[in-house]
Amino acid sequence: MGNRQKLNASRRTFLKYGGLTAMTVAMDLTLPLLHPLQSGLITSANAEPLDEIIIPGKNGLIILNNRPLNAETPPHLLDEAITPNDRHFVRNNGLIPQTDSTEWTLTIDGEVHTPLVLTLEQLKRFKQYTYSLQIECGGNGRAGYHPPAKGNQWTYGAIGCATYTGVRMKDVLRSAGLKGSAVYTGYYGSDLHLSGDPNKVPISRGTPISKAMDEHTLIAWEMNGRPLPALHGYPLRVVTPGWPGSTSIKWLKRITVRDKEHDGPKMRGYSYRVPRNPVPPGAHVPKENMKIIESMPVKSLITFPKSRLNWKHKKSLLVRGHAWAGDRSIKAVHVSIDFGVNWVQASLSPPVNAFAWQNWNTTIDFPMKGYYEVWARATDSIGEMQPMVVPGWNPKGYLNNAMHRISVTVL
Repeated sequence: MGNRQKLNASRRTFLKYGGLTAMTVAMDLTLPLLHPLQSGLITSANAEPLDEIIIPGKNGLIILNNRPLNAETPPHLLDEAITPNDRHFVRNNGLIPQTDSTEWTLTIDGEVHTPLVLTLEQLKRFKQYTYSLQIECGGNGRAGYHPPAKGNQWTYGAIGCATYTGVRMKDVLRSAGLKGSAVYTGYYGSDLHLSGDPNKVPISRGTPISKAMDEHTLIAWEMNGRPLPALHGYPLRVVTPGWPGSTSIKWLKRITVRDKEHDGPKMRGYSYRVPRNPVPPGAHVPKENMKIIESMPVKSLITFPKSRLNWKHKKSLLVRGHAWAGDRSIKAVHVSIDFGVNWVQASLSPPVNAFAWQNWNTTIDFPMKGYYEVWARATDSIGEMQPMVVPGWNPKGYLNNAMHRISVTVL
């Protein structure tokens, strides 16, 4: 079956099952409870596989949208400590541009004393750094919200932790001479607007200067020791670890330093914003009551074994995964096999550097034959813990950090 045929088949399957159920089918996962008023539990035991779409340079990703291209990774394919390029999720707002690194320049302007136009060769003269950094889409987990939120129905796989090489943004901004009026950055890439209009910008987000000046915020040209793949921003991208992936602009062409909060496309209204105060599901929230998402919440993922496992009684089962917490680190990961009645603390590795996810593992012995769910719960460095159910509803379905779980049948 060709790529186009597979895509059409997948889109028909998505429409057939509809919304959240379709994504449960697509990902062969267990979703957490969606809302206290909803009956039952959507478990992986009821799931059927959805046709996978072949994306050049990718292995096993599930496509959510083809214009723009967006695809997530099933949790069991995120098992490696460092996410390989071929298994890192893809999030786009526009169309992938054709790029030529030999003619590429990066402009630094705005609230700086010395505007710069740097070639890649000139950029690489700054001191180079290599870090393993997690990037997560702000909408990761959107499929869990009820009422449903518009947008790509990500389940768990819009997360990755790759190793990036580049220069610190702080060094480049300092070389341009930040003015005292500098408070925010605005990033611009060369991706094309879906309309095809070259004068329209699909997305331009930024961060407060304090985040841009963080030691681990990079302007990167390598991913896992190789030039950035086209899908991940070749030849240059921002990596703003721990914050929504939308702030890690790809195909970076310009950094403009602002004297106010950036107001580019996808910075205003409801984009990458959540209510300032808790609201009931489905509520209308005035735009002035929305706040920009910054650090992402504490979260964990079970990457081994794959859900819907059949296992022999009296045989120990190794379970492992990753945990991360935006600007913070992880203090502990606990696992339950009795629906949260009892919890066992897993072994937890320190991050290889700040903003890398942390690997955890534990061994489980099942007391008897039957159906089990393995739940994982992370706690961050200030004691904030993942919720069991989907957290506070918001209009765009951001920041769902409900616990991940898999099903195991012990025979």
